[in-house]
Amino acid sequence: MFQRYMAGPVTEALTDTPVILINGARQTGKSTFCRQLMEEGIFSGQMITLDDATILGAAKTDPTGFLIDLGPRVIIDEIQRVPGLLLSIKKLVDENRKERRYILTGSADVMMLPKVADSLAGRIEIHKLWPLSQIELFESPSAFLQTLITPNSHYQSRKIKWEAIITAIKTGGYPEAVQRSSEARRERWFESYLTAILQKDIRDLSNIEGLSQLPNILHLIATRAGSTVNFSDIARLAGIKNTTFQRYMALLEHIFLLVKIPAWTPNSEGQFVKSPKVLLNDTGMLCHLVGESAESLLRNRTTAGLLFENFVTLELLKQLSWNKIALKAYHFSIHSGAEVDLVLEDKKKQLYGIEIKSKATVTADDFKGLKRLAEFAGKKFQRGIVLYTGDQVVGFGEGFQAVPVGNLLGS
Repeated sequence: MFQRYMAGPVTEALTDTPVILINGARQTGKSTFCRQLMEEGIFSGQMITLDDATILGAAKTDPTGFLIDLGPRVIIDEIQRVPGLLLSIKKLVDENRKERRYILTGSADVMMLPKVADSLAGRIEIHKLWPLSQIELFESPSAFLQTLITPNSHYQSRKIKWEAIITAIKTGGYPEAVQRSSEARRERWFESYLTAILQKDIRDLSNIEGLSQLPNILHLIATRAGSTVNFSDIARLAGIKNTTFQRYMALLEHIFLLVKIPAWTPNSEGQFVKSPKVLLNDTGMLCHLVGESAESLLRNRTTAGLLFENFVTLELLKQLSWNKIALKAYHFSIHSGAEVDLVLEDKKKQLYGIEIKSKATVTADDFKGLKRLAEFAGKKFQRGIVLYTGDQVVGFGEGFQAVPVGNLLGS
């Protein structure tokens, strides 16, 4: 089993928080993670899954009595199947906040359900379990974020082979896919996974007609992953109304297949792009949807570069999800063309810009977007980094550096 970095913050939360929700797409390893918490003595109690028809029926029939019978410490897998349990959990927690501990997992975002967020306010801590990161897969820690925010800190010169990056992009981080023996076997897994998600989970969540269009819509989104998405254009290409398309997008985000990164804008002037960037939650799945093999990516550096940006962004988001360093992720773009792939903002509103390049050589032109960001941000701007595939740390003026991507991936 893989050791997940999420174990640290969840263990800490158990000391003072009665309800912990672990969200994430299906098959990211939430159930396995919970079993590890029990095996390692971090959590003692029962674990049940609402995927079991008998348990599901009992939970729906008498939610409060069901919970009382389970005892004060319980892990409940797939909580979105019986959202009525959440109100009963609130009641029991309020009666005995010190003793009761519930770990809930969800493959759909239950916090979007009416009244749930309000009912558990002050009682719940939410964590997202992503597909495996590179540093979890290879047990190789990364100090990238800590170095980024520490004044006068220095990155190391590190080399990671392009072929190894392509393999990582194509494989992705879903535990089941990672453990498949070949690229062909992973392709079959992604095909089955998406079929199950689109035909079952989304149907359970929605009464929208025409769900047969979802595979085509997901493909259209995948071909634009990593860019700001014009919803009206995709709706037109898919032959559906814009309002219907936005409901599809919300559903895909609801089950964690899509990730939106909002725009950072210093003011409301018209020159700034305000649309979010849209990413797929895993580059293995992304490659499957757009029909790219490891061989084709090695032949086409341009296409590989687009997937590389999605890959690196996801790795940063994964590390942010468990890190004590509180940074919010944005992107920056203006209509005249300057853009920055990621803008990380701390609680003091200080900014750290990260541009992602699949090139092995960086020039001053690669810092144009970062320097425009610095102009708009003023004193809030702290550092600008171009992550690239070379092996040397190179300065491009005060506060600007080209940094090997190996610093992030833990190579």
